[in-house]
Amino acid sequence: MPIVRLQTPGRPPDGAPLSSRPNVARPPVDGKFPWRATIKAMRQRTLGRTGLPVSEISLGTVELGLDYGIGVPGAPYRPPEAEASRLLNTALDMGVTCIDTARAYGTSESLIGQAIAGRRGEFVLVSKTKTFPAGYGTPAERREAMLASVRESLRQLRVEQLDLLLLHSSSPDEVSEPLYAGVLDECRERGWTRFTGASVYGCEAALLAIRSGRFDCLQVAWNALDRGVEAEVLPAAIEHGVGLMVRSVLMRGALTGRRSHLPAALAPVDQAAGELEALAAGSGLTLPELAFRYILSQQGPLTALVGTAWIEELREAVRCAEAGPLPDEVLAAIRAIHVSDPSLLDLSRWPPV
Repeated sequence: MPIVRLQTPGRPPDGAPLSSRPNVARPPVDGKFPWRATIKAMRQRTLGRTGLPVSEISLGTVELGLDYGIGVPGAPYRPPEAEASRLLNTALDMGVTCIDTARAYGTSESLIGQAIAGRRGEFVLVSKTKTFPAGYGTPAERREAMLASVRESLRQLRVEQLDLLLLHSSSPDEVSEPLYAGVLDECRERGWTRFTGASVYGCEAALLAIRSGRFDCLQVAWNALDRGVEAEVLPAAIEHGVGLMVRSVLMRGALTGRRSHLPAALAPVDQAAGELEALAAGSGLTLPELAFRYILSQQGPLTALVGTAWIEELREAVRCAEAGPLPDEVLAAIRAIHVSDPSLLDLSRWPPV
């Protein structure tokens, strides 16, 4: 079944231990956690030099706190709080061991704090701090604003420490800015985070961050149509021991049945996605399965984020991970498909969808 939520407005259709570290160790199977006796553990990868083992599928939570992605007419973007809580707990029950959020994701951090703070020992927690441009006050004021952002994240999440703190939406200039790197270092020294990194746009920023030696992990955009990181970023990350969190695997929904709701300005994306869908069908796959398995066919210190507010989409992504890598001939066929206007691969430039 494709990962779509078109049938019923407002709802989708139904259908290895972490480590010995105290703050991420999984509780033993006992009467309090009976489901652990039957859960099938998801394959894990290590996020580079952090040593953090994470499930191949991680949960991105922007859709819990903001209206995000390709909307479906007549259906809400976000679920009620009770459904969001159910999604978060179901993710942990299914073996997802990494939850990604950000101060900028609306109510996402608050929902996580309410729903799963009591299960803190079961997952790697990632959040992001806002950055403030040079025109925002003095350097001291910018530093304090960033620290205040992190303090608020900890308060909303109801935790004392993150596993990973990222700069949010970082440009080449921002990953090269000593002030920002210094704030990350200060947060680590204060015990607010164990490791630091950046969420970046484009290969230039990613390569600068990796080669600087100051970032433990990066979040990068990568999918079956936007394959730019494969030539240099992935090899550099492996060489330098930098973990990769892969976002935009479904290209904001363009690599699902929701592509039918893309605006006319994104017709080249729709056409290329249609070619991928035909390839998927010919291989006995859905388009979302093709997309997730493409990323997870790559070797490296990476985890693929599924950004969703709906349990069935999460379940589909986990099933994709369980299916394993794609055959070499399918990978080659994917790499032969291109978007005719490469500028449309930058999702930050997309018109409202």
